[in-house]
Amino acid sequence: MPGFGDIVQKAFYLGVGLASYAGEKAGGKLAEVRSQVQKLADEMVAKGEMNTEEARRFVEDMMKQAQQAPVSGETSEKPPSSEPRRIEILEEDEELTVKEESNDENVDKLRQEVLDLQDELKRLQRDR
Repeated sequence: MPGFGDIVQKAFYLGVGLASYAGEKAGGKLAEVRSQVQKLADEMVAKGEMNTEEARRFVEDMMKQAQQAPVSGETSEKPPSSEPRRIEILEEDEELTVKEESNDENVDKLRQEVLDLQDELKRLQRDR
């Protein structure tokens, strides 16, 4: 069984690898966006809708907007914490957390409600 140090080291390497991969993907997407924006600007210059200086500013502005856009598509309401995010390692045989238990209770309640509604629907159909 690997020691705790090995697990921490592997987790660190996984994090570094994921960060590197995400950086490469983001760089590739930005290059793709730049080429598409440049192509659009070139077409507009060819049609006479803007001059070359306007096209250059247009490309720069669009790239700034693309770099500022959140990657995940959602905005965060709370500011980022200066502390690192805590990671909890759970064992397979640990009991359900309070949140999971409440989710299970909610699912059971919803199932029962659906069954009750189905029974009521059957009763109403018979009473017609």
